[in-house]
Amino acid sequence: MSSAQLVAHHLPYLRRYARALTGSQSSGDAYVAATLEAMIKEPNILDEEQNPKVALFRLFSAIWNSLAVNESPEALETDSPAERRLGHLTPRARQAFLLVSLEGFSEEDASDILGVDQEKLRTLVEEAGRELASDIATDVLIIEDETFIALDLEGLLESLGHRVIGIARTHTEAVAIAKKKRPGLILADIQLADGSSGLDAVNELLDTFEVPVIFITAYPERFLTGQRPEPAFLIAKPFQPATVSAVVSQALFFERNAARRERRIMA
Repeated sequence: MSSAQLVAHHLPYLRRYARALTGSQSSGDAYVAATLEAMIKEPNILDEEQNPKVALFRLFSAIWNSLAVNESPEALETDSPAERRLGHLTPRARQAFLLVSLEGFSEEDASDILGVDQEKLRTLVEEAGRELASDIATDVLIIEDETFIALDLEGLLESLGHRVIGIARTHTEAVAIAKKKRPGLILADIQLADGSSGLDAVNELLDTFEVPVIFITAYPERFLTGQRPEPAFLIAKPFQPATVSAVVSQALFFERNAARRERRIMA
């Protein structure tokens, strides 16, 4: 596959990233155009030994950080508070969050794209997660049978501005709490104290209403082989607080975007 074909294959993803990064498609495309112009002037500018998508995004990132095509957060063409807040994040934090959360790059690849080490990348993603959380606070149900882990999660979520409406140790407790106080987010273990399954509890709840779900479990293989509810995210135990913070903000941010798109379609 030629360089032109490789670029064409990844171009839709680069435009999506540029749109999210700058706040408008026209502004994002201006940066994409600058990237393509740089490639035309210097055909060998992309590292041939590197993953072509990573190389393309790295070139785009270098240009975005050096040109002032449209860096004003006030230019965001959106009515979403979460997206407006995303525009006000520091540039590096915004890039790190979107590369990992929207584009699905590994920490290694995202670090390469931004030219930072992985520890710095994690710091940037955590920073973005904490800043976003202040605008997307919601009611959270924790399904976790280990008391200290549940309390740690409760404290972390409340520090991010969320409200914990209950902690369930069993399938039955989880369903009862959720039916009484419908949560905006669920954090769930898979294997619970009475031998029941948090996965089954979540599946039952998703039959009655939609809610983003994050599984926090020492048994990730059960999640990967079981019936997977959507949308869902997975964090393996033992976990880092920064990881939970980033994934919570990620899940809520994209759930709000999906809901907004659905309202526009229905309108």
